[in-house]
Amino acid sequence: MRARRWRFAATLAGVVALAACSAAVGQEASTTPAPADPAPSAVEPAERPAEPPAQRLAGSRPDIVVVLMDDFSMDLLATMRGARELARTGASYDHFVVDSLCCVSRASLLTGQYPHQTGVRTNTSDGPLPYGGYPAFARYGNGPRSVNVRLQEAGYTTGFVGKFLNEYEYVPGRVDVPAPPLGWSRFNVLFGSAYDGWGFHSTELVDGRLEVRHHPAPPAGSPHDVLDAAYAGQVVEDHALDFLADQRGSDHPFFLLVAPYAPHNRVDPEGAYPGDPLFPAAFGDRPGGRRAGGDCGRVTCRSLTARDLPGFGDNRRDNAPRTRAGARTRPWNTVRTTSAADATRHLRDRARMVQSVDRTVRRILRAVDDDTYVVLTSDNGFHLGQVGMGLGKGTPYDTDVRVPLLVRGPGVEPGPRAEMTSNIDLAPTFEELAGLPPAPYRAGTSLVASLADRTVRTRGHVFFEHTTGTAGGDPDRAFTGGELMRIPSYVAVRSRDALLVRHDLDPSPDGTRHAYELYSYEKHPWEKKNKYGVRKLAAVQEALLRRLRAFDRCAGVTGDDPVPPRCRALTR
Repeated sequence: MRARRWRFAATLAGVVALAACSAAVGQEASTTPAPADPAPSAVEPAERPAEPPAQRLAGSRPDIVVVLMDDFSMDLLATMRGARELARTGASYDHFVVDSLCCVSRASLLTGQYPHQTGVRTNTSDGPLPYGGYPAFARYGNGPRSVNVRLQEAGYTTGFVGKFLNEYEYVPGRVDVPAPPLGWSRFNVLFGSAYDGWGFHSTELVDGRLEVRHHPAPPAGSPHDVLDAAYAGQVVEDHALDFLADQRGSDHPFFLLVAPYAPHNRVDPEGAYPGDPLFPAAFGDRPGGRRAGGDCGRVTCRSLTARDLPGFGDNRRDNAPRTRAGARTRPWNTVRTTSAADATRHLRDRARMVQSVDRTVRRILRAVDDDTYVVLTSDNGFHLGQVGMGLGKGTPYDTDVRVPLLVRGPGVEPGPRAEMTSNIDLAPTFEELAGLPPAPYRAGTSLVASLADRTVRTRGHVFFEHTTGTAGGDPDRAFTGGELMRIPSYVAVRSRDALLVRHDLDPSPDGTRHAYELYSYEKHPWEKKNKYGVRKLAAVQEALLRRLRAFDRCAGVTGDDPVPPRCRALTR
């Protein structure tokens, strides 16, 4: 996008060398000493080694665009043409989020920190001290720790478009326009009224203050192109493309975070228009729009059914947690199971809804040059009845914590990766791509080495943290039948082949009553049956328990505290 650009796509080794920067801030580095440089007389001038890759990368500072979807589930990936293009030309990861809840996950992505470090544990700020939402994000100092702040300080033009953090809100006549967060050169947030797709407010950053614009919903019955021009997904896209157009010819690199609301459900009992589905797609993507049965991208909508949801129809009675001694406890999953008909209907509506994001991805790919990294991911997943559940998220199950991570850019070797990665790894990755040493308080580690070499495999575990919320204003409680409030607080560790969850079944803040779930993924790619205490998996269980206990010992590291190397090493 810039008029003058140093290109480093020519050498993959140069990208790998960026990983060495992490040693300066306590990241895990190789213990093998580097070989000594040969004596000058030992090498003929024509045979001298090339300039060290790290020096060649100094000051490269590539452009970075991140598309962060909302409640995206892996069952939708096959419908997206833009995602397929990213996967074909870039890296695809076995990727997870630290908590399958919007605000918690987004705070962790921005800071590269676990929830126990950020203090953002729920979507809303309930109680005398903020427990979650933007109030907790601000109170506990997460703004200055956000990766966009470091990039802006390093000379990047930073832009944000779309959904920010829960309770960063404006409500005419009730809630005043908030102050802009730190570290954004452009800030086009769409407030929470955009969940329903139409009739919302957005912002412009003018002279350090936010100015609000109202986007009214066109009258019902308006032509589809009129309705869809005012759709939240289209407004997000327009802002994103405007930002990219403004960067053409600039000598400054940029970082742009694009956060559409799709495919999150609407939150009001009544939609913006009569007959709006729970997951309101643009009208052109609905049945009778561009296609008779609706637009589900690369597949026909009628081909999508509950059979496309791994684990749907599985008996949930054998998923109940067990005590340390192996005794069964009260199951937390007691809401009404989603029917196959409802799951199919919602799956098709979500597939239609996500097509607006896919178009945005494809237009971004066309708008940027080959020196730009384009990243596609989500804040969390979403379940539609798998493992006997209802609708929602919040669990440590694959439906909720596994999300896509697709990365295209200079020096990226195309293909799937062997790494297990977490969304806390993204902030240090962006820092290293920008030529910055990752901040010492990042719990995640950079993915730069694996971007260049698909065989790199240094991580084999990820960790999850979740805190039960109580606030009635949480938009993720809508239409879930209270399931989100029934999920206990937990800490969990996931390997490539198994998941261990330690629940706290005592809902009081000070009490503790632990119970466990253990799943093997060797035969089933979902949580088929709780096997905690099963002798055959005793070694796996004990290894994961040891790792969880070690994670507990790292929980005292919070805020600006430097993360000890031993804590980062737990993901190996």
